Amino acid sequence: MPDLLVPLYKLAAVEDELARLRAEGIVVRRAFPFELSRTRRFIAQTFSESWADETEAGFARQPITCWIAISEQKVIGFACVDATMRGFFGPTGVEPTFRGRGIGAALLLSALQGLKEMGYGYGIIAGAGPVAFYEKCCGATVIEGSEPGIYVDMLDSDGEEGSR
Repeated sequence: MPDLLVPLYKLAAVEDELARLRAEGIVVRRAFPFELSRTRRFIAQTFSESWADETEAGFARQPITCWIAISEQKVIGFACVDATMRGFFGPTGVEPTFRGRGIGAALLLSALQGLKEMGYGYGIIAGAGPVAFYEKCCGATVIEGSEPGIYVDMLDSDGEEGSR
């Protein structure tokens, strides 16, 4: 899967989408330090231990570079930037029963806005699976010659779903 380049200075506003989700009882916001364990458990159980590890790196940054989506006081989605590599977006995921409601796009745009606020002009989406989704949501373009990218010579994932 290729890496994608996102011009952060061209990002669409996300405030209206965040308000729409809030009206539906879904809050998207930057995570707090005391939410690490619950967020990590959600990611490990729903996606993979590898993604939970990557996300933990985002919790170690100041400010935290992980955004979460919450419904009924439970994590239902997450998105990270500056976790595995500086200026990179990912990992990210939404609980399967909540997909198709715009939560993933809201997490993506919120996290990319965070990169922009940290002074980046461009963001990189590493090993992007749904390229068309990223092209539509944030104007991402494929970085030619970016495969296999940074995820090479990795440890065996023990068959984990969601691992790279």
